Amino acid sequence: MVKVIAAFNMTLDGVCDHTTGVADEGLHQHYAELIDDGGVILYGRTTFQLMQFWQTLLQNPSGEKSMDDFAISIDKIKKLVFSNTLNETGWKSAELAKKPLNEVVLELKQQADKDILIGSRSLIIKLLNSHLIDELQICIHPIIEGKGLKLFDQITERITLKLIKTKSLSSGATVFYYEPNILH
Repeated sequence: MVKVIAAFNMTLDGVCDHTTGVADEGLHQHYAELIDDGGVILYGRTTFQLMQFWQTLLQNPSGEKSMDDFAISIDKIKKLVFSNTLNETGWKSAELAKKPLNEVVLELKQQADKDILIGSRSLIIKLLNSHLIDELQICIHPIIEGKGLKLFDQITERITLKLIKTKSLSSGATVFYYEPNILH
């Protein structure tokens, strides 16, 4: 069955700023494998624009295999971007969403044959609040940042999680795989 998988990085204290964490070979390889198994990835404007960095490595590879492989993976997967301000994506494999997030996710779940990935904090929050996330993959980096944007600060109700598995990376980061359970 196709799953809606939210995957994100955060520090031990919940900060999810893209400048925190350890972006090493293991992390790039982990996310390249996730993306290679997915059918589409959904982004908000801010995260999508940050991800456009990877287009530069397609023309000018870094020489680091894990980074170059991730650039190829992120380029290949279909991307849907939710934005009220962008008029175009500038990326052949990306398009602007024409319908609201929840409607798109429900349609994709009916049509898709591969998992639907969610790669933006704002979309993860909206989908968790709408009970549309099937699996949460949170990579926790062994860092206490102390300040910054928190991943879960806009959740509207208590969500319990069932731990499915964990995966340790060489950097000391750990990926926790959860299934959300909503308590009413």
